[in-house]
Amino acid sequence: QVQPVESGGGLVQAGESLRLSCAASGIIFSINAMAWYRQAPGKQRGLVAQITRGGSTNYADSVKGRFTISIDNAKNTVYLQMNSLKPEDTAVYYCGPAVGTVIPRFRWGQGTQVTVSS
Repeated sequence: QVQPVESGGGLVQAGESLRLSCAASGIIFSINAMAWYRQAPGKQRGLVAQITRGGSTNYADSVKGRFTISIDNAKNTVYLQMNSLKPEDTAVYYCGPAVGTVIPRFRWGQGTQVTVSS
């Protein structure tokens, strides 16, 4: 199975920033559209941001202008830069295939917890 490892989460105050990282030895990010998702307590996992193989990005309305998704092909790592964090951004963040992308034997990782205090 292919399972990503997310890191970079933590406890921050509103207005601060975090950068999340995602690495997976069995996924070549440069040829797969990838995304970040998040799941808050009591809610379903939802799309936060995604990036295509060509580098095009799109974002959930709630994070536009604050979050940036990127890929470092040399490090085979996907990042999510999160600025101006809000308490409503509190969730477990996961990286995975973009919507409509299938990665054989993919399995969700454990995610990384982001907690934003007011």
